[in-house]
Amino acid sequence: MSGAAGAGVGPIRLLLADDQALVRGALAALLALEPDLEVVAQAGDGTTVAATVAELRVDVALLDIDMPGLDGIEAARAIAAGGTGCRSLIVTTFGRPGYLRRALEAGAGGFVVKDTPAEQLAEAVRAVHAGRRVVDPSLAAETLVSGSNPLTAREQDVLRAAQDGSSVRQMAAALFLSPGTVRNHLSSAIGKTHTANRTEAALAARDHGWL
Repeated sequence: MSGAAGAGVGPIRLLLADDQALVRGALAALLALEPDLEVVAQAGDGTTVAATVAELRVDVALLDIDMPGLDGIEAARAIAAGGTGCRSLIVTTFGRPGYLRRALEAGAGGFVVKDTPAEQLAEAVRAVHAGRRVVDPSLAAETLVSGSNPLTAREQDVLRAAQDGSSVRQMAAALFLSPGTVRNHLSSAIGKTHTANRTEAALAARDHGWL
């Protein structure tokens, strides 16, 4: 174990947000082995993260992406908007290029996957706390190759609505659009994702981290 905190500064205060209690517990146990790190809060979704960060003076929030209520990317955005100085590190199973790009745009200071070795994760926390950016190298390279999200905001909306099998009329009602407009957005999204239908388009977009 390395990278002790500076003399008299105290440990780096951490918040862990993950909807899987076992994962949170494992991360907390691993990080607690580091003398300069202290887990002061845990959360099962992103809804209360920004408020907890402010209340408990959290230094670094480790956020999963796929959480109920408010996902990790939006939680990172809320933390950045809060102006507390807390930094966010995305720690997720979903190492998708689109997620990385969106997370960094939301203000996250780093992005690593959950199978990162414990010592590397601790070093990532220290680096993000120090103001440096930490990104999984293989994911960074893949992001450069994949390019940016080609979907418009409305195309993303209709593909999200398509994921649960809703009809065009149901999607139109939910999105306050006409059925014809929904069909146009679906057609465009299908073309941009090089797929055959809206179900495949939604799956492809999700796999790329565009939704």
